[in-house]
Amino acid sequence: MAENTIETIEYGEAVAPKRKLLLHSCCGPCSTAVLERLEEFDVTILYFNPNITEPEEYEHRLSEQKRFLSESEAAGRPHVELIEGRFDPGEFFEAAKGLEKEPEGGERCRKCFELRLRETARMAAEQGFDCFDTTMSVSPYKNYDVICQLGSALEKEYGIEFLAGNYKKKDGYHRSILLSKEYSLYRQDYCGCIFSKLEAEERRRAKEGRP
Repeated sequence: MAENTIETIEYGEAVAPKRKLLLHSCCGPCSTAVLERLEEFDVTILYFNPNITEPEEYEHRLSEQKRFLSESEAAGRPHVELIEGRFDPGEFFEAAKGLEKEPEGGERCRKCFELRLRETARMAAEQGFDCFDTTMSVSPYKNYDVICQLGSALEKEYGIEFLAGNYKKKDGYHRSILLSKEYSLYRQDYCGCIFSKLEAEERRRAKEGRP
């Protein structure tokens, strides 16, 4: 046996551990392009979306999120843990009370963003993460400025950094579409709540010329 073997090892510079990020995800398709841009972080996804009214729709989106993470890891991408948040649409309806007739993108959506971001910030602070963020900003239909304002306020409240990634930049949304096709992911045409679903149905009827 060679003597002093340990002394022959050449040590490089110590590699700093990745920062731990709790990333709220609204759905599998939105997480695709976002995770691609966050490989320098140790990412855990929080799937917390009480805004999705129908249990079947919620479970479908959750299963697609799980499938994407599993298949992307099998394809050589970094492992990403998943935390399943509680599912209680009553939380969303309580937050949206009095705002039922608001158009999409208005104050009701702001309350919905806050509900999901607050749970992410709370859990990130309690479980020792370094920062938190959300995939919602990859969508061109989600107001980044509103998301950033809410996240920044929660950063101060919970004492944990809000990453504030604007993932729609540099064709992030287009990239999410391409990756969704690559993984054959289900892409919904409404946010999740009954109000957004009804508006989506109205748009479809108008496009098809139906009353």
